[in-house]
Amino acid sequence: MIKGLKRSTQVLDQEAVIAAIEQSFAMIQFDPNGKVLWANQNFAETMEYTVNEMPNLLHKQFCTEEFANSREYQDLWKNLRNGQSFQEKIQRVTKSGRLIWLEATYSPVYDDNGKIVAVVKVATDITDRENQTLEMASRLQVMASELRQRAEQGIDKSKEVENVTDKLVLESKENFANLHSLKEQSASIGDIVKTIRGIASQTNLLALNAAIEAARAGEHGRGFSVVANEVRKLANGVQESIQEVNSHIGGITNEITKISEVTERSEKSITESQELLAKAMEEFTEIGESSRQLDVHAKTFRDTL
Repeated sequence: MIKGLKRSTQVLDQEAVIAAIEQSFAMIQFDPNGKVLWANQNFAETMEYTVNEMPNLLHKQFCTEEFANSREYQDLWKNLRNGQSFQEKIQRVTKSGRLIWLEATYSPVYDDNGKIVAVVKVATDITDRENQTLEMASRLQVMASELRQRAEQGIDKSKEVENVTDKLVLESKENFANLHSLKEQSASIGDIVKTIRGIASQTNLLALNAAIEAARAGEHGRGFSVVANEVRKLANGVQESIQEVNSHIGGITNEITKISEVTERSEKSITESQELLAKAMEEFTEIGESSRQLDVHAKTFRDTL
């Protein structure tokens, strides 16, 4: 005993305790075979009966037809008659056929000889609470279903974008390869131009030598001198054309280089986008799996109500 506290010598009046319980809870008394002997006002109102209607009704009348005809129902009363109490959340049927939920305790009642003469049931109406719980479970299930659908839609959209991105990557690589080929061809043209320039220089030199020899030949070399002059003009024209072509090739090469750099950056960006899409698809897949599990839990929870 804790120091400072005195043991109470007050004995509670049994009838006062029962009266207090009766005011707060729904109570009913059955005989060992399930026939109603008595019910208080709370129980009668809960089941939509009057107190006077309750005696001689059968327990089965408060149960669903499925439960009343089940082996579980038979075992309930068999165990009660054997002295086993029962406490559980149960579903019952009112006089109007409305389903309600009760938190109930069945307790066998013994006489002075230890024989079970009755069963007392004390119950609380928890219908509102169960309906709210059921509604919440249904909402969770709907939310889980919608979430799963959105996740699946997100996966489908991501796959579509991924396919487009893959195509862009492929085309980008092809463009990059084509640009590289153009760059090589441009360099090849530059080499050809160098060769032509060399030939033009040699032609110009030969034309100069031919003019000198024509001058030495005097009157006999005059015609040849005209030809040499034309050849020199042609060589100079080739040189000028080559310089112009060279300028264009240089510009084309610069543009190809710029396009190559842009294409390379685009390819890098697309590759990074692919990685982000892959991560997004993983997230959508995880969301879909989580919503599926939530849906299963919501269904299981609702089924246990």
